[in-house]
Amino acid sequence: MHIRFTKMSGAGNDFILIDNRDSRVILTPEQVQQLCHRQNGVGADGILILEPNRTGKADWSWTFFNNNGLMSEMCGNGARCFGAFIRSVVGTTSTVTFETIAGVIEADLSRPEVTVALTNPVGLKLHSVLHFDDSLPSSMECHFLNTGVPHVVVCVGEAAPLSAAQVVDHGRSIRYHADFAPAGTNVNFVQVLKPGSIRVRTYERNVEDETLACGTGVVACALISHCVHGFSSPVEVFAQSGDRLEVHFSVTKDLHFSSVRLAGPAKTVFTGEIEI
Repeated sequence: MHIRFTKMSGAGNDFILIDNRDSRVILTPEQVQQLCHRQNGVGADGILILEPNRTGKADWSWTFFNNNGLMSEMCGNGARCFGAFIRSVVGTTSTVTFETIAGVIEADLSRPEVTVALTNPVGLKLHSVLHFDDSLPSSMECHFLNTGVPHVVVCVGEAAPLSAAQVVDHGRSIRYHADFAPAGTNVNFVQVLKPGSIRVRTYERNVEDETLACGTGVVACALISHCVHGFSSPVEVFAQSGDRLEVHFSVTKDLHFSSVRLAGPAKTVFTGEIEI
C-alpha cells in the first residue's frame, strides 16, 4: 500500500498525519508500528488519520494510533497538529470540529498557533497516596484527573528535578500500579518555576517512555496546579522539548473545570511517501 503522509510536531510530540478522506487507507497494528519505528519507518509517537465524519456530530473524524499500534482516546498535542493538518489539506482557516473517542474537539485555526477546546475533565482526585512494595519510596502523594485520557500528576520539588531515568522508572511503576488497573494511566511530573508557570515531564502509557510533550498531560498539570497552588488561568507550561504552551480554563468554587483550551505550536516537519 502506497501512503502519502505529513510528519508534524506539536511541542516535540511528533505524529504522522494521513489524509484518508477517500477512506482507502486501513492500517493494521503491525503497519502502525512499522510506520512509527524511528529506525525502520518514518518515526513518530503516533498516527493521526483524517476521515469523514459519519455521525453528524462534527466536521471531521480522526483515528488515532499510539506507536504501539493501539488506538487511543485523545491527545492534546495531536489535536493541535490535526487542526493544522486540516487547515493545510482542506483550506479551513477559522474554526473546525472533529470527533474523537473522547468526544468532539474544536480547533481555532485563525492564528499560526492552533488552540483546541478540549472536553471537560472528569475524575478529579487530590492528595491521594500510592503505596509501593518493591520500588520507589514506600509511598508517594499524587493527584489524578482525566483530561480525555487518565493522568496522574506528581509534584516535584524545585531543588530536586528528576533525571530521565527517574521519570521512566517512577512513571512506569505508577502507570502499572494496581490502583489504575487494568487500563493504566499516564504519569506527569510537574515543577513550579514561578507563580503561574510550570515545567512538565510525562511518561506516556502505550508509548511506554518519556515523550518530549503531552498535551492532555500539560492540561492536567495546569488544572492540578490551580487546585494545589491556586494558579489562575492561563497557566504557562514548558514541556520537556522546551516549547511553551498555555492552558486556559474556567473553574467553579467546587473545582469543576470547563472551557478548557490548549494553545501552542504545531509545525510541519516534512512530507513524504512510503510503501508498506
